[in-house]
Amino acid sequence: MKSRSPRLATRAIIVEDGRLLLVNAYPGNRSDLWGAPGGGVEPGVSLPENLRREVNEECGLEVEVGALALVNEFHDPKSGYHQVDLFFRCRVTRGALDPAWRDPAGIVHTCRFFAPAELAAIRLKPDSLPRIAFAPAAPVYYDPLEEIVP
Repeated sequence: MKSRSPRLATRAIIVEDGRLLLVNAYPGNRSDLWGAPGGGVEPGVSLPENLRREVNEECGLEVEVGALALVNEFHDPKSGYHQVDLFFRCRVTRGALDPAWRDPAGIVHTCRFFAPAELAAIRLKPDSLPRIAFAPAAPVYYDPLEEIVP
């Protein structure tokens, strides 16, 4: 297996009215796995700018990017794929979730806010996300390398 550099991505932790925003980013609704909105970083563009773009594309929302809250790594030992996600606390400054919104890339098909009690009934990654999301005063947390889940 050829060694390759990790992919860098930014993710948004958006909590409104005690609920966490998550997206399902599997085209064709092929998976029940949820995660925070965001995506790959484009070279030459700041991390906050990348994150604002991704949240707008995926959810139709404009956000203010705040403090870094979580660094998470995952990998696929079979392919050598390795990604580092930087999760920032964000606040919606414009827009609201619209069920008619469509991700221009066609990757995200559902955006939804979840109450803490609902999170136990869904699959989401990383496992540490709910704990970090609902503890706003916590310092930056490092979530060690975990194997990717299909």
